[in-house]
Amino acid sequence: MRVRDLMTRDVQLIGPQDSLREAARLMADHDIGFLPVTDGERLVGTLTDRDIAIRAVCLGKSPETGVGEAMTDDVKYCFDEDDIAEVTANMADIQVRRLPVVDSNKRLVGVLALADVAIEGSLYEEAADALSGISRHDGNGRADQWQGA
Repeated sequence: MRVRDLMTRDVQLIGPQDSLREAARLMADHDIGFLPVTDGERLVGTLTDRDIAIRAVCLGKSPETGVGEAMTDDVKYCFDEDDIAEVTANMADIQVRRLPVVDSNKRLVGVLALADVAIEGSLYEEAADALSGISRHDGNGRADQWQGA
């Protein structure tokens, strides 16, 4: 099975200059916790609800702070033609629950969430393995922290 078979195609986007308030409102309105950050047609980062909490709210930043100050700019992504089993193994390795999906021209075409994989009954094992990898601990009683959120 390929990523394009499971990815979400209707993706909400935010710009790095947009406010965190706007990003949070977009997340609330669409019941999502992840936004690709684009500058024109270029994918420049990702923003999660956790990024807003950890990189902004707990540091006392204003809701009017630009998304660019809280986003992850080390963008991890996969291709729409990639095999789901390989991508979920990679998600476990880099400890992410969501990945932007690009086409062969590196144009954003969707987002793959671990939840997209989990609801596909035939991929239960891949989803479970990915979640196990994402949730692994570093030996200090804390979950590993991937810098990309």
